[in-house]
This record gives sequence, structure tokens and C-alpha cells, in this order.
Amino acid sequence: MLKRFKNILWLASRDYRNEWQMSSFFVLALAAVLGPMLVLFGLKFGIVGSMVDQLIDDPRNREIRPIGSGHYDRSWIETLRQRPQVAFIVPRTRSIAATLQLKSKNAPQIVTVEMIPTERGDPLLQSLDTPDTLRQLVLSESAARKLKVKKGDTISGSLARRFRGKSERVHVDLTVVDIARAGAFGRDGAFAPVYLLESMEDFRDGHAVPALGWSGNQSNPDQRTYPGFRLYARSIYDVEPLSNSFQSQGIEVRTRAADIEIVRDMDKNLSLVFWLIAVIGLVGFAFSLSASLWANVDRKRKELSVLRLVGFRTGDIVWFPMLQSIFTALLGWLSAVLIYFGVAWLINDRFAPQMQNGESVCRLLPEHLLVALGITAGTAILASAIAGYRAARIEPSEGLREI
Repeated sequence: MLKRFKNILWLASRDYRNEWQMSSFFVLALAAVLGPMLVLFGLKFGIVGSMVDQLIDDPRNREIRPIGSGHYDRSWIETLRQRPQVAFIVPRTRSIAATLQLKSKNAPQIVTVEMIPTERGDPLLQSLDTPDTLRQLVLSESAARKLKVKKGDTISGSLARRFRGKSERVHVDLTVVDIARAGAFGRDGAFAPVYLLESMEDFRDGHAVPALGWSGNQSNPDQRTYPGFRLYARSIYDVEPLSNSFQSQGIEVRTRAADIEIVRDMDKNLSLVFWLIAVIGLVGFAFSLSASLWANVDRKRKELSVLRLVGFRTGDIVWFPMLQSIFTALLGWLSAVLIYFGVAWLINDRFAPQMQNGESVCRLLPEHLLVALGITAGTAILASAIAGYRAARIEPSEGLREI
């Protein structure tokens, strides 16, 4: 059986090569259909893929912010932290109590900063050192610039309160463990551990903070509640489910779900357009190739019947048009890939000044090209089925009558 297949493979390839002009026409026809489709899909994948990558890379697109003030305790925060869709969550203290005045030896001015609660794993502080102790913080780029400080410097923080009819001000030395990039927080701010913000809130409420030596009334930490939280979803696709969950609990939140949905809708619509064009093109090519193979079988009725006479079976004869169809698919796909690479290079070179490093307007992954090969080969095999059926009906006696 293997020997007969090798023989039919050799005969089909010789016949395909001898009729190189007709074979070349069908290879070029397939390349003319498949090449533009690869470029179109490359544009769709490149443009939409870059937009999706930007959405994913920017953690602000995964942020879910509560609107207004609520009452959330530690157990509620910890329960939410266990949800698989949640990548990061920390409680927020009251905004009015979350400001601190900072002073450094290098700058004459005092900078009032907004304190942002943080802990290890903060999406806005990726690859940066995270403050671990009560006396550490990460400054925003604008605050660090105004204070003229760098990583490792020590600055002085101060805050005031009105307590028992007297004005009081306390100071605390803080170490700058890192400087956040400008995109992390655009205003004067500082990322600090939650317990530093809790200490500031306690001090302003008249409570004592033994860890920092601040006097006041005794407080009960077990009764502490928070008006809000900082939460980031694990992916942009988790934003909407989490938002819906909060809405069902009566918690109003603000997200960038609308921006995410625009990109997702664009991806769906462009995919629909691509597949419509692909189906129309491949169906048209399949009918054309099928008609050609049918005509080719009719022209070679005598030769195919002689093959039946010399011992080739019906199944072997069916392989004749099928193999030639596969040759066309492989060569057409290879030509289309070369067309794609040439056009993609021109497009990406043209738009290179408008793109960021590593981004491409037109790009395909190796698996996309392999899928295109599989679909093309499958279409070619289906197209050869009719011609194979025609070849299978050729009787050996037809060859005898022609002799």
C-alpha cells in the first residue's frame, strides 16, 4: 500500500510539474486571495492587539473606585481579597485626614501631599520598592521633584490637630524608599502603608498613637471602619463582573468598563468582517479549484484508466487530484506568507514613528500562519473531493477502448 502511494505521489507531482503553467495560475490565484486576508487579519490583530495590550498594561484600566463614602471593616476587605477576580485591594481612610505636609533639607518649600494607602503588590508601584514600615513611603514624581529628594533620602512629615482646645502639631521622619513614575499619580502624593494613614487619622480624631509617640484618647481598633478602598481587578475582563457584583450590593463604583467594551466590540466587529471576507474568498477559490481539478480528471481519463489496468486501486486514483490540490494549497500559502511579510514590513515601517517600542500596526503570530495553512489545506482537500469522486468512477475498460 505504501509503495502504491509513493508511486501515485510521484506521478501526481510529475504531472503537476509538467503542467506548471496551469499549476502556477492556481497558486497565484490562491496567493491573491489568501495574501490580502493575512494582511487584513494582521492589521486587525496588530491594531486591536496593541489597544488591548495598552488596556492590560495600564493598571488604571483595572481600577474599581467606590463612589461616595461607605462603611467597610477589615473582615469585609479580607473577604473581597479572596475573590479570584481581585488582584489588589487595600482600605482607604478619610480623604480629609489623608494629607501630610512634607519638608526636606534640599528645598525651601513645604509640600502638602495626598497620602495613598499601599502594600506589596500595588499595580501602580510595579518593579518599585514598597514601603514596609510605619516610617517609609514612595513619593510621586511631582512631589519628589518639588522636594528635590531621591530614593533613600529622609524627609520630615508633619500634621496638626485641634485637641482639647489647643492646637497641636507632630513630626515624623520618613524614608523615601522609591519614586513613582509620573503616570502612577499625577499630583503631589505619597504611597504609604495603611497603618501610617490609620495613625494620621487617629491623631486627627484625638486618639493616641503609641507607635509614633503621639498622645491622645484611647481608641478601639476593632471598631475601625473605612469609607472606601483601592481595588484593582486581575484582568480587564474581570472589571465588569466585579462592577456588577458591587452594584448588586448597592455599592456604586466607577470603572473604565466603557473604554474596555469599545475595544472588545471593535475586536468582535473586525473579526466578523474578516471571517466574512475569508469565507467568501475561500469558497470562491474552492469552487474554482474544484472545477479545474474536475476538468483535469476528464482530460486524463485515459491515463487514469491505464493506471487502473496496471494495478492501482480506486483509492489510489482518488489521491491523484487530492495530492495536486494539496500542492496548490502549500505553494499558494507559502506565496501568500511572503506577500504578507513584504506588505507588513512596509506598513510597519510607514507607521513606525507613531508607534511605541515593540508595537506593530500589522503583525501575526506563528500560530496564526499555521492556522491559515490548516484552513487552506482543508479547503483544498474539500475542493478536490468532487474531482476525486469523478476519478473513482473511471473504469479500467475505458483505457482498453482508447488503445
